[in-house]
Amino acid sequence: MIIIMEPEASELQIQHVIDYAHNLDLKTIVNKGVVQTVIAAIGETNKYSTEQFEAIDGVRTVQRIQVPFKLASRDSQHADTVVTVRGNIKIGGNNPPVMIAGPCSVENQENLIAIAKVAKECGAKIIRGGAFKPRTGPRMFEGLGKLGLEYLDVARKETGLAVITELMDARDLDMVAEFTDIIQIGARNMQNFTLLNELGRVKNPILLKRGLCATIDEWLLAAERIMDKGNTQVIMCERGIRTFDSKYTRNVADIAAIPLIRRLSHLPIIFDPSHATGKWNLVSPLALASLVAGAQGLIVEVHPDPEKALSDGPQTLNFENFRKLCKDIEKLMSVISPLKCN
Repeated sequence: MIIIMEPEASELQIQHVIDYAHNLDLKTIVNKGVVQTVIAAIGETNKYSTEQFEAIDGVRTVQRIQVPFKLASRDSQHADTVVTVRGNIKIGGNNPPVMIAGPCSVENQENLIAIAKVAKECGAKIIRGGAFKPRTGPRMFEGLGKLGLEYLDVARKETGLAVITELMDARDLDMVAEFTDIIQIGARNMQNFTLLNELGRVKNPILLKRGLCATIDEWLLAAERIMDKGNTQVIMCERGIRTFDSKYTRNVADIAAIPLIRRLSHLPIIFDPSHATGKWNLVSPLALASLVAGAQGLIVEVHPDPEKALSDGPQTLNFENFRKLCKDIEKLMSVISPLKCN
């Protein structure tokens, strides 16, 4: 349930409500706004009436949340969550969309640094690259492991870009958290509940990709699980869903999910046009469309020679096409930013 305090409620009154909820074995999330404080009480709230909370001094009104993803819901927090990375990179809210770019897989140090330098030149704030790769076939390239993480760390030090990479196994959590700024959970692991539970104990922001066949509720509940375990710095990532037609695109890009998530949740949402399409020549149009729909960032695969990439070459932009996309984004944002302000 959501407990809305009076605008003039004192700190003592707010703390009394928190203590009262804790005595009922309810968890609390406190959001202090400019005007008033809102307290989200999480747990078996059906045991208790709204009236018993409304009787407490300083409480204005109490509302029940109907959606199952209470912590991630816009009802529990009206203001957008802004995830801060490395102190100065802001993802979410009214901040400019953040570009995340890099290869699907970390292949070698020289290649990665070259990509990182081009990404930075084009305005990217974060370098992506897989050190551990989930592959369908057992004999496909599955990444360099710890060596890949070390290469990412070198690229971070040389360019100043933040680093994001995918975590596949809870046993690698501490190692990945040490080498990266954002931990990515891929589509195949969106409902790996053991892994999601472990993410609650680290301070790194989490990029949560939508599962191949996940509903909106399932996706938000995966975010809810991470938040419930203690890590509220979650970034949603729409990357397309699998349907019956795979002849022309790898997945179906669910652009509608972007404004929908922004209406249902306060968490930031970015878009992955590379996986959503699987075709390099569809990446730029879909990236631009997602920004119009409200995406607060992009994660794009980039490689100097996609034909020689060890993974996902067909959906990867070369340097020339990536530079063009970034210029097109700049032009687009000059048009849609004033419209959003109005």
